[in-house]
Amino acid sequence: MNSLPEQGLQRDFSPQSTGAAGTLALAHIPGAALKGTPGGITLKQCLQLTPLEIAQKSAAVKAGFRFLLKMGGEIQDRGIRHIIVSILHQPVPKFMARYPSIKEREMLHRQLAAEGLLEPVEVAVEHLLPNLANPAQPPQPLISAPGSDYMSHHSYPGGLVIHTSFNLCSSLGLYDGYAKVYGIKLHRDVVIAAQILHDLAKTWVLQWQNTHNPQPEYPLAGSGAHHVLGLAESLYRGLPAEVVVAQACAHGNVGLPPEEEKIVRYLKAAAIIAGKDPVKAGLLSACGTTVARRRRIESLVTYLGDHDWIVSVPAARWTIAALRQVACADYGMTQAELNSGKFNTLRNYIFSQATMLGLYHKYISEGEAGFRSAVNELVQPAGCYRIE
Repeated sequence: MNSLPEQGLQRDFSPQSTGAAGTLALAHIPGAALKGTPGGITLKQCLQLTPLEIAQKSAAVKAGFRFLLKMGGEIQDRGIRHIIVSILHQPVPKFMARYPSIKEREMLHRQLAAEGLLEPVEVAVEHLLPNLANPAQPPQPLISAPGSDYMSHHSYPGGLVIHTSFNLCSSLGLYDGYAKVYGIKLHRDVVIAAQILHDLAKTWVLQWQNTHNPQPEYPLAGSGAHHVLGLAESLYRGLPAEVVVAQACAHGNVGLPPEEEKIVRYLKAAAIIAGKDPVKAGLLSACGTTVARRRRIESLVTYLGDHDWIVSVPAARWTIAALRQVACADYGMTQAELNSGKFNTLRNYIFSQATMLGLYHKYISEGEAGFRSAVNELVQPAGCYRIE
């Protein structure tokens, strides 16, 4: 399973095509999620929930996870499909079998530093590879993972599922667009696999802490560690070069030389971690300075598809600020508590049930009152009791 055929698979491009159906399947999730539990739960009940329990209560997150499983199951290549579905169910970094002790990690740290792919001052040995208590088990299931660090997009339990689902919808829309407008049949397996895989290492990198916010992410090869570690896992599991390169291109436009240089760095770092030769693996050209073969459109589609952050990053900033005000006014939180696990758990629940984008749309459509009302529908304000 080292390469894919040059010709894409035949498919139906009618309005009932899978890409369109997959997009429509997610169309009404935010609206449904905003309804929440009838009457809302109490703040006390909210504060007792774990990140996994919060995600399991979210209609949007559960629907997004079903969507990812459905699309992963539609991959035609049996080997790729098996790996993708396996990772969705069990996102455990198998390449960690290469690093059973601190000795191997120190050697990796030195090698990456020697290649200019890691700054030893920024990333200590103990931070290079996140903690993995049980090498046979993922640190958390995909469904509970956040989509980014705590002050950025989708930073709530299930945020990774929502983020990945939206980006996959975008990629599938582009896939259909290239077929309908240009008559180009892209490799649908590559489009689906690369976008699903891109952020899955966040289940490991962004583990929830006791304060109910995720642990910090460290840089690696010029990107967040999740990107390179995810590529290393794909390489280690034997995914085709076309998939791995497209996955790498989520963080760079391979059509621009300076951007391609970044992609080459990601692939070199990932190959070192996975114990692979990037040239022999078909990732880089013989000179080692450009990606191998041609700059495939599938790689550019992955890059374009991974742009949910354009809207979701500012939306996160604005909705977090608005929720802090509501937490003080309606839930009696002090300024000190806004920086504690108490507020973190409240915001995790609110954003997981309604999504940051759903609440932001509520905010711009109905103003502060609409935003506040949506929050109150999910968690009862202090002094408000539901009659059973």
